[in-house]
Amino acid sequence: MSLFTVTDARSQFLLTDAAAAKVRSLMEAEETPDLVLRVAVRPGGCSGFSYEMFFDTEVADDDVRSTQGGVTVVIDPASFGHLRGATLDYRDGLTDAGFHISNPNAQRTCGCGQSFS
Repeated sequence: MSLFTVTDARSQFLLTDAAAAKVRSLMEAEETPDLVLRVAVRPGGCSGFSYEMFFDTEVADDDVRSTQGGVTVVIDPASFGHLRGATLDYRDGLTDAGFHISNPNAQRTCGCGQSFS
């Protein structure tokens, strides 16, 4: 299997330390070996596209793959065009808690933060 691995930080999807720690914790709770974090962009949402994140055990040959903070992230090639240079962060607190994607490719975002164009 030949996977495309991104090594240039400016051209990859980045995880903050907080996001990597939270993803690792959630993966450990799943007790399933070989899990990866799949991040994708799908048509829909109030601004045109929406983000998807889920654990996966299948990695396609053409998936873009990187490992950061002990977490393997995979992105399909079509989604990677929208996510190149974006950062996944995790915030814990009383307000605005959860995962958030900062995407330099988004021209417009909606109030929920899960949709962009």
